[in-house]
Amino acid sequence: MSIRRSVTAAVLLAVTLTACGTEPGGRQAAAGVPESAEPSGSAEPSGSARPSFSPRPKCARPAEPPTVPPSPSSTGNTDAPREQNGNGDGAPHYAENHAYRMQGSLTPERRAWGVASARLIRAELEKVREEGGAGAYGVFDERRIAAALARLGCGKEHGVYIGNGFYSVHTGDACVSGRVTEDQLTVKAHGAYAEPHPGTGPCVENRGGH
Repeated sequence: MSIRRSVTAAVLLAVTLTACGTEPGGRQAAAGVPESAEPSGSAEPSGSARPSFSPRPKCARPAEPPTVPPSPSSTGNTDAPREQNGNGDGAPHYAENHAYRMQGSLTPERRAWGVASARLIRAELEKVREEGGAGAYGVFDERRIAAALARLGCGKEHGVYIGNGFYSVHTGDACVSGRVTEDQLTVKAHGAYAEPHPGTGPCVENRGGH
């Protein structure tokens, strides 16, 4: 009996040691993978990498941040303007046919910065008008307009476009465009166009047609 008990005890001891040795081995294999690592099944395929967009550099920035008004959604106003034809009725497929001329929307923050930049640009362009020296049709030399924008840090990298009294620039937050002549000075902050006019910056409305 004692021999049987000894054999049985030896067998049980061997089974116990084998089981205990399996679990630590399994944990060690898992320990080789960092806890923060995700399973291979959750990783994004190499061909579906998220696109990266380089933000446009800033220019015409005021010294103090502008006051940002509340967004329409926070005030409960969710009504969007409806595209209309000359008769006041919604034109069929109007939005589709004129999508290339649509301006991008601006967040309240970007619009506030755009309006603040527009004030600075207007002040610089007003100096050009005060200096006089307009040419044919009251249009100033394009180099003078470019120099006025350059004083605010706006250059080629900001999509500056000047032509025949018209100017436009992207400040990094919004488009600012208008006309500057001997008798006229306008300035407007708005979103960039989906398909701007070929050969111009992002803030020039496409004058072509689809």
